Amino acid sequence: MPQFSAQLHPGRGLGFFALGTSMHDALTRIKAEPLTFPKIELKHDSAEPLKTPTVVELPANGLRFRFDGPEQRLRLIEIIDFTKNHVYVKQANDKERDLVRPESAGEITGPSFRHIYQRFLGPTYAGEYIKQSGVYILSYPGVAFTFPMKESDYDPSKDIISLIPANEVATSMAVFSGESWTEACKTMWTEVLPSVKTYPPFAKTKDASPDEVSLIKIHGGGKLQVFRKWTKNCFWIYLGETTPQQILAELGPPDSIYYKNDQRMFIHKTRGASNTMVRPQGNDLRQDDLTDTDLSSHPASDDSSREETIEDDVDYSGTEERFMNYFYQGFDIMLSTQAEPSVPPPSQTGDKEVPGPPFKSGSANRLVATKLILHGNVPGSYPFNRHRRCRWEIAYLSPPGDEGTRADSETPFSEVEEKLREEWKSVYASEAEAKQKQRGMVLNRGWGDSPGSSIEMLGGWEEGTTGTHPRSTGGKKKYDGTEDSTTTLYGFPGLVFEVLRNGFVSAVTVF
Repeated sequence: MPQFSAQLHPGRGLGFFALGTSMHDALTRIKAEPLTFPKIELKHDSAEPLKTPTVVELPANGLRFRFDGPEQRLRLIEIIDFTKNHVYVKQANDKERDLVRPESAGEITGPSFRHIYQRFLGPTYAGEYIKQSGVYILSYPGVAFTFPMKESDYDPSKDIISLIPANEVATSMAVFSGESWTEACKTMWTEVLPSVKTYPPFAKTKDASPDEVSLIKIHGGGKLQVFRKWTKNCFWIYLGETTPQQILAELGPPDSIYYKNDQRMFIHKTRGASNTMVRPQGNDLRQDDLTDTDLSSHPASDDSSREETIEDDVDYSGTEERFMNYFYQGFDIMLSTQAEPSVPPPSQTGDKEVPGPPFKSGSANRLVATKLILHGNVPGSYPFNRHRRCRWEIAYLSPPGDEGTRADSETPFSEVEEKLREEWKSVYASEAEAKQKQRGMVLNRGWGDSPGSSIEMLGGWEEGTTGTHPRSTGGKKKYDGTEDSTTTLYGFPGLVFEVLRNGFVSAVTVF
């Protein structure tokens, strides 16, 4: 097995692992090198997967990564076994200096205090003694080392040279953002980290890709406000009006395109006492919108569908429905001929603060964005790590400045559902009709022949083929009982939620 070798960048990262990297990007890179990283262990709180950190451990490499729950960004890099990796820093003369000296790597299990203090990083201020753990943390800006220490050996009046024996070996190392470990612990999970594009190994490359999307605000009536990470810039997507060319100008080319042509759930379009082949009004939950949630990234394993990766210019002429898959942004955009978006929410009737489209498309047969599918990438869910996590917020349910009442991607669905029912109750003739329209539809992704079995597993992973978008790691994806494969779909005007058993939203479709 090739040994993982990486340059240490205190406060920024280790090798190609940069603080602030999304969990999707990190796991995709790890899976792309199975010889170097043969084993991956993922640990999370199944009851609160979006509020507590997720831990990714590489036992064969002695590495551990901690990601925050809401954004799923890398906040802490740890080396827990120095013998399974090679870490170095570059000095001013561009010479490399190893964390564990090669001549002693076979004799000790990690770097000695003398080597760290005298040759690797140099002198530093006094560290911190953690009584509960029995360890002393030697801290530098952006990096810290842990040394075992008995409570009887600790004396706050002594300096660190007197406290730690010169040959004492560090048991672990942490890379974080901050001037010291003590200060970093206060803001580690909430600090806004700089763009990974400014990380030294990445800054040297010519990457013209747009900044990541950090938040999508759903304003109702088919209006979505898209915010970029690390900037104050935003742009609008108007369902039924925004063209593929406008999307490409803002987001760049998609990672793949999926052509939608699957009629296995067509029966639900005609369900009811009367003929409902006519397109329903915006106030009603459209059953075809429920099924389209599952077709955004359906496996292209039969003759009724096909998929293309984006290498050259794609022809967006014609009227065939298709999905633009942005795996690294966390959402899919459906393109089809013009259709009226859902009606605005009652509380926004006549609201002029939400701008309308700058112009109306003149051709009824022109392809426009008609739906967005926003993926939650919830740990433990069946489609986990197919897309980066996309954060969203229902703007008309979230009063400005009131953080406690927001309806967003981290809010349990039961709370979102309660607010939506209150918002939309006036559009239904009775409470019984509202319950009928808002009842759930159960979905099982563990069955390979189910039309809803792989909402995001584009590329036929259930059939054992490799992933097909340009940066996919491929591999076989089969249900083994560890993933939450059964979900429930709930519909409201303009919205369809896919909800996991733990009550969190795995995906939301906006139409």
